[in-house]
Order: sequence, then C-alpha cells, then structure tokens
Amino acid sequence: MEKEKPRLARLTAILTQLQSKKIVTARTIAEKHQISIRTVYRDIRTLEKSGIPIYTEEGKGYSIMEGYTLPPIMFTEQEANALITAGQIINKNKDKSLSDQYQYAIEKIKAVLKYSQKGKTALLTERIQIRTNNENEKSSNYLIQLQTAITDYQIVKIEYLSLENKATKREIEPFALIHTQDNWILIAFCKLRNDFRAFRLDCMQQMHISQKVFQPHKISLQEYFKQARKNW
Repeated sequence: MEKEKPRLARLTAILTQLQSKKIVTARTIAEKHQISIRTVYRDIRTLEKSGIPIYTEEGKGYSIMEGYTLPPIMFTEQEANALITAGQIINKNKDKSLSDQYQYAIEKIKAVLKYSQKGKTALLTERIQIRTNNENEKSSNYLIQLQTAITDYQIVKIEYLSLENKATKREIEPFALIHTQDNWILIAFCKLRNDFRAFRLDCMQQMHISQKVFQPHKISLQEYFKQARKNW
C-alpha cells in the first residue's frame, strides 16, 4: 500500500523537485514520494496537461524547459524554521563569502514568506544560539568563488602558505570542496606537483580565477577518496 501525500501536495512537490535539478529520473521521483513508477507517469502527464513544459529524455528522465519560471514557492512553517536554523549555523562558518551570500539569499526567501510566518522567523532567529566559533572568526573569503571555478572548470592561481610556513605559487584545477574541523579544504589537481593535492582555504594568501579552462577530470569524488586511501 503506497503512503501517498494528498495528490495536489505531491504534484507541487514533484514540480519543485523538477525545478531543483537539470534532469530527474522517474525512479528518483518514485522513491522520494513513496509512489509507484506508474503513479509517477500519471502525475507527470497531469502536470503536462496543466501547461507545465516538461520534456522527457528517453533513458534519462524529465526536465523543465529552460527559462520557464513559476510564482514564488510558499514555505511551510517547518521549512522556514529549518532555513533560519541553517542560517544561524552558516553565520558561524569561517568563510566570509559563504556567510555573506547566504544572508543575501535568506533575505530573498524571507520576502516570500507568509505575513504570519515573518514574526515567527524573527523570534526564532533571536532564540537560537550556535556555540561554535564564538569569536566569529573569518579565516577565508574564497569558498563561493571556488564553487563557481569547480562548476565552470576554470584554472585558479594561488599564493599558498603551508602550515609549515612554506610559501609557494600554484596553478591548480579545482576539483572538490570538503568541510572538516571548521575548515574548508579544496581538492585540486596541482600543475606544480602534477597530481591531486589538498589546500586549506585559510592558508591561501591570494587567489585569482583565470579565464582559462581545463578538461573535466574523469574521476568522481568517491573514486578520488578510494585512490587516496590506497596511497595513505
């Protein structure tokens, strides 16, 4: 027996899911909403009949026509609370670019909250305290730029001061970002060492993202970790 949401709520949730990714498979939709594949097909047809421009890519999944927009999505009180809580945690993050950009984003989110929710979110903001990084130290300001460099395959030039106080200049191909022990670590292919290396963002003295691009690496992050464990 399927544990179905009310159909209107499920259709809205499926539409949000389709908007959040470039392509979504029927199986992913079925698993998320605990429905059968047949029900997914029926729901997709219903959305198409209502005028939503959904494209089916054979063997891949569903996508919404590029450029198509919908009115702002209304958040439930629980979803709004989760966003406010996430904001308080992110404010304590040591990368300034992340905390700044989240604040810009959360202001836009607050703008579409129902009037009755706005007072509650303001109250909750005052009543949550995150007891990490009490000095609110910001040790880097590169995270958001590096995220763009990863997705656009842009070569990055850095001046790096290691924990051993050794200064080097590197040209790197950014691959992945890891957050551990309050620090952000960039995994990148280093042209100086001709291999993957890990760089702490708080050790970067200068950074410049060039217009030069590199060929995407034919390896997943999981495969990288598997190879790194062998090397260790």
